[in-house]
Amino acid sequence: MSKNETTQTKSKDVFSVYQENVDKIFNGIKQSVPQYHQSITNVQQEYLQAYENVVDSTITLQKEYVQKAGIAANIPKATLKVIHDTTEEFVKAASIQNQVTLATIDATQQNIKTFNDNAKSFADLNKNILQSWISAFSTKTN
Repeated sequence: MSKNETTQTKSKDVFSVYQENVDKIFNGIKQSVPQYHQSITNVQQEYLQAYENVVDSTITLQKEYVQKAGIAANIPKATLKVIHDTTEEFVKAASIQNQVTLATIDATQQNIKTFNDNAKSFADLNKNILQSWISAFSTKTN
């Protein structure tokens, strides 16, 4: 029997009603997460493709203009080397930034997991303390 089914079969006290509704909310959120993830991924891919198309079109238009206008477009070797080196450094920096970002996301996920584990332990500890107090203060009948 699932947690939701168990809650529905219990009496309708404030806690079971609260738990039932919280379960419904979280189940709804859990079902929507994959859809959000896919939508965000699709938007990122579409944006990247659109940006690439704009840059490619701009380069093509500029090249055509320069050729028709008879403007020299040759680049000296030293300038070409600077452009290539700058591009390589940019690609390296972007790669490092991506690695740092992914490591930060992983660390954040681990911190949330640790928080979740600690919250469970804290709840168990409080439950044990409560049980101890109840048993210490309850009246004993013999």
